[in-house]
Amino acid sequence: MLIPARMSEAEERRWVTLMLDKLAAQESRRTPGDTELAERAERLSAQYFEGRARPTSVRWVTNQNTRWGSCTPGEGSIRLSHRLQGMPEYVIDYVLVHELAHLLVPGHGPRFWRLMEAYPRTERARGYLEGVVAAGRLPHLPAARGE
Repeated sequence: MLIPARMSEAEERRWVTLMLDKLAAQESRRTPGDTELAERAERLSAQYFEGRARPTSVRWVTNQNTRWGSCTPGEGSIRLSHRLQGMPEYVIDYVLVHELAHLLVPGHGPRFWRLMEAYPRTERARGYLEGVVAAGRLPHLPAARGE
């Protein structure tokens, strides 16, 4: 951040605080926070699992680069990769429903997938995520001239 040299120290502090608050407000509008994510999980549990999946915490994390989400059933915690932010709502909902289902059935056996049948966009969301992974493996080609 560039600040005019003529500003006093008090003006500088006020200006920096103002700009940081403005940035934080923009960021909070752009991506849902952990509170919103937990409320969303609660709604999805009610809609698809009759409220039986009750996480103790649901939060965004930045340390998951090979998984879209994870769940620790014993603790009741759900973590979603920050890489999901900005993806279509139905994709985020799928990952949340998937992790909520793990609170009821830990593995990926037939019982788990029967639970997932409740979410109508499972196949579409899985296809979207597979496409994202495949696109990440493509070589990055330089843009064609004239574009």
